[in-house]
Amino acid sequence: MRIIATAGHVDHGKSTLVKSLTGSDPDRFIEEQTRGLTIDLGFASTTLPSGTVLSIVDVPGHVRFLKNMLAGVGSVQTCLFVVAATEGWKPQSEEHLRILELLGFKNGIIVITKVDQADNDLTEVTLLEVEEKVKGTFLENAPLVKTNSLDGSGVDLLLKEISELLKDTPDPDDVQRPRLWIDRSFSIKGTGTVVTGTLTGGSLEIDDDLEIWPLKEKIRVRGIQAHHLEQNKISPGSRCALNITGVSHGEISRGNVIIRSGQWHLTKMLDASLQVLEEIDHNVSRKGAFIAYFGSGEYPVKLRVLGPNSILPGGKESIRMFLPESLPLLPGDRFILRESGRDETIGGGEVLDVDPQEKASKAKPDRSIERIVKERGWINTEELKLLTGKNIEPNIDNWVVDPLILQMTIETVKEKVKSAGPTGIELSSLNEHQRATISLLKDMIVDNGRLKLSIYENQTSNHPFVEELQDSLFAPPDPEGIDRSELRELVHKGIVIEEGGVFFSSNAIEAASLLASELLSIKPEGFTVSEFREAAGNTRKHAMPLLNHLDGNGITRRRDNVRIAGPRLPKFES
Repeated sequence: MRIIATAGHVDHGKSTLVKSLTGSDPDRFIEEQTRGLTIDLGFASTTLPSGTVLSIVDVPGHVRFLKNMLAGVGSVQTCLFVVAATEGWKPQSEEHLRILELLGFKNGIIVITKVDQADNDLTEVTLLEVEEKVKGTFLENAPLVKTNSLDGSGVDLLLKEISELLKDTPDPDDVQRPRLWIDRSFSIKGTGTVVTGTLTGGSLEIDDDLEIWPLKEKIRVRGIQAHHLEQNKISPGSRCALNITGVSHGEISRGNVIIRSGQWHLTKMLDASLQVLEEIDHNVSRKGAFIAYFGSGEYPVKLRVLGPNSILPGGKESIRMFLPESLPLLPGDRFILRESGRDETIGGGEVLDVDPQEKASKAKPDRSIERIVKERGWINTEELKLLTGKNIEPNIDNWVVDPLILQMTIETVKEKVKSAGPTGIELSSLNEHQRATISLLKDMIVDNGRLKLSIYENQTSNHPFVEELQDSLFAPPDPEGIDRSELRELVHKGIVIEEGGVFFSSNAIEAASLLASELLSIKPEGFTVSEFREAAGNTRKHAMPLLNHLDGNGITRRRDNVRIAGPRLPKFES
């Protein structure tokens, strides 16, 4: 399925042309059919000779209905640009062409209508005028077809040209992020709420759970229709009608947008480029009442020019735009800007950044992913996808990191570890970015929850405090001046034993076990605390923690006021 939009001045025969191409009248309202003036979007479809199903969006040409025209072309990039042979190029022809260019249209066909009502000379003048006007635009080398919609002459040739044009047009991207800007909503008895629009970015299926913004309502797709046929699934680039539940028809407005939850960054502030039209007679600055057109919606916005104070006619600069409500936008989305006070189109452009980080005085937006990463330093891949629409491979864990920031983070971690000495640092003391760099650190190891230089692997037993404990097995010194995290690691590794707030060398426990075995070989009925203290040559302060540890580990057992042999008592060898 492909979509093409009509454009051109009022009463140049667009609707009649569409009817001759499709057999159906795109003018939906009685007022339109009575006056012969399209005041709202019209839609029709046909099957081309190539077999391609074609949807045509017939947009209004009258200046009073310009916002409806913008709603119709917001998601389309191919057009039939209509000029009547009887009237030639008109001011609004110029305005429509500029709008199509600002919206990024890639190609189109120029259709000269009403050739039956103009003599050859007048038709030739129109052709020369059109050729001159489209120079330097996307229509400069476009096919040109003359038609008489009343008797059908030229229509077959036009259908053939449309088929050829669409043959070279790439299929719409399916990035699995559907977005549908609503251009109509209504209610059908027995069916409920129906919305129409052009689907981009991804497919939709019946029973899909979606959201509608800015209403923030959850909705579900009950039915899908395209070209008057029921569908189970609809692909991007399709005109469709959705029967939805979860919201009433009266709550929905043109410009509301349907998306899948969690797939979009919703923004009220963005940076964009603005190309100002040469035809306006004043500079563009933050002063003025501006209306921006995104998708099918129109929004009053505030502007700030980034860099100079204003933009000259024909100039192009970056701007910061402030929206009245959050919208799901991406870099590359196109918009048109009008000034409501002067009632004129002043330009348009594309979104560059949907989540500006820099102050307006310093911002230099572009669409590069490198800039987005540099401004943030660290950004996870899911957030980066929301901001850019791109799947970017991480360069460390699930992060995309600016190279300079990454190197600085690595150096910070290295310095922390080197300064900590043999015991290193606890991993919990590092933030998540610093912990992510561990896999990139050379000559370092993680040992029992601590990051240390690899040269200190298995060297904990040489710690000065351990040496002090070794020198005084049964009457150890207090742990004064030792870092508590280092002490915890020594205990965790079993090099130091803690009992009752007293710290012993592991060798002290072994020696105490042998001492207990020796005492029990002399007094198998048991020994007292005083007898153990006297044999160990220490005080009750150290004797009791040692005996408690022996009891707790089955080496001795307490019976009344004496210690007797436990199941794990080592054998005494005299």
